[in-house]
Amino acid sequence: MASLYIKDPETAAAVARVAKRLGRSKTEVVRDAVLRVEDDLDKTEPRRNLIEWMREYRLKHPLPPPTGLEADKAFYDWLSGEEDVDDNIR
Repeated sequence: MASLYIKDPETAAAVARVAKRLGRSKTEVVRDAVLRVEDDLDKTEPRRNLIEWMREYRLKHPLPPPTGLEADKAFYDWLSGEEDVDDNIR
């Protein structure tokens, strides 16, 4: 079960007043208000497809070119400090 605790007494009181005036629960009032804000945001800033976002991000932030070095067990052992530095790994 999810919960939301409103720590600000003025906000909690305002939600309670609106809920009482509408004859609805505080949860319904908060949910409707948040969904209304979310709808407004979607109208001005539509949600983008994750794949499209990733493609755009990769174009702006490309991966570095391959080094040709092999990331083998010795390399990962060196990273974790389990082995001495191998002359081949730099």
